[in-house]
Amino acid sequence: MAKKPGVLTPQADDFPRWYQDVLNKAELADNGPVRGTMVIRPYGYALWERIQSGVDERIKSAGAVNAYFPMFIPLSFLEKEAEHVEGFSPELAVVTHGGGKELEEPVVVRPTSETIINHYFAKWIQSYRDLPLLVNQWANVVRWELRPRMFLRTTEFLWQEGHTAHATQGDATAYARQILHDVYEDFMVNVMAVPVVAGRKPPSERFPGAINSLTCEGMMGDGKALQMGTSHELGQNFARMFGIVFTDEHGAQQHAWQTSWGVSTRLVGGLIMAHGDDRGLRIPPALAPVQAVVVLVRDEGGAAGEAARLADALRDTGIRAEVDARVDQSFGWRSTDWELKGVPVRVEVGPRDLAEGTVTIVRRDDGSKDAAPLADATARVGDALAAIQSALLDESRARLRARTADVATVADAAEAAQSGFARLPWALLTEVDGDGQSGEQRLAQDSVSVRCLLRPDGSVAETDDPAVDADVMAIVARAY
Repeated sequence: MAKKPGVLTPQADDFPRWYQDVLNKAELADNGPVRGTMVIRPYGYALWERIQSGVDERIKSAGAVNAYFPMFIPLSFLEKEAEHVEGFSPELAVVTHGGGKELEEPVVVRPTSETIINHYFAKWIQSYRDLPLLVNQWANVVRWELRPRMFLRTTEFLWQEGHTAHATQGDATAYARQILHDVYEDFMVNVMAVPVVAGRKPPSERFPGAINSLTCEGMMGDGKALQMGTSHELGQNFARMFGIVFTDEHGAQQHAWQTSWGVSTRLVGGLIMAHGDDRGLRIPPALAPVQAVVVLVRDEGGAAGEAARLADALRDTGIRAEVDARVDQSFGWRSTDWELKGVPVRVEVGPRDLAEGTVTIVRRDDGSKDAAPLADATARVGDALAAIQSALLDESRARLRARTADVATVADAAEAAQSGFARLPWALLTEVDGDGQSGEQRLAQDSVSVRCLLRPDGSVAETDDPAVDADVMAIVARAY
């Protein structure tokens, strides 16, 4: 007898508990044997594979190619860039013994790959003709988390990390923005159905060693922010440390300008928290591993054969469909199980409906049911999938608008950020009061941080210096 799907903790009662319930009961992940690690179960990994394929397609369209670099990095590599090693030192996992012997030099288990990749960029780049060099890798990384939470912050997680080298700062800046908008924002909005605020990180939130960090911030169901993806301009910092030098068109020696950028399995957590409800997951059809499940109510009157034929017809139109013929389990149990897993459309096929020449189509997003003629079922499922994709994006956009408040003081920002995002002039947060504290520091006392900086029209801020542009706005929120 299979385990009963069970009832989830309501989001309004305890959002973190609800999140954990979804992970367990939708069979997405389990805690690993080492604190902070996780086992991604097949259904959770199927979600990651869909994310991976969609992001990878966009990365390749942006001109980058995939490679792989070792997960063990000499400690001396990290120590070449002081700000970089300082930023990651609390999270490093360091190996001092191997093969039963103490190593001559400790090695770090990959927390990120700027240093090792730049070691090889220095070998591969000689001339301006070698630029731009655009490389991406899909890998695991290790960061020793003090407060782990599955998919959001784990000691080991999966991600992609892009690393590029360019001849000019302008080229690097343009490419970092191309990744932010054409790869990350496009995927998050049009596949994940999660609207994001794309902006510039303040100096306090900047990636170690970068001169500028760009971010996509999503609003979760509880109003908190989730940093869903980042793209960084590294300037020439790593190029100087690792000797990434090229001969330009005029024969002069120049240091390369670089970027790095990444998204991770955190996107699975973002998917859960952005769309989930008290019945479990709700997965946008563009992302769903299973878009439609054909559920056999009872194996009578040729229903099993019709269910199989309908699933085949759905697959022939490109819909990812499965048949649930587990009639040894109750129909109610199976319906609840598919709702937990967030499959966008459920098609119920039973002898009573078939006698009338119909099937029942159930939408996961709003629970609506529609009796459809069997002959029209394939087209009706396709229409439902398109409608669900749009509805989930519209719902998320409405929440982002409704729970973003324009405020005029730091105190009002701290209050508004308890339930959503607050927007206020960045200059207010850089001002220092009589106690020597900035507005940003006062917000931090309420666990509120500056998520990103924008122009008044909502575009990415060009600077984080309010003396240069006093119109820059800050988005602040509590964050995961």
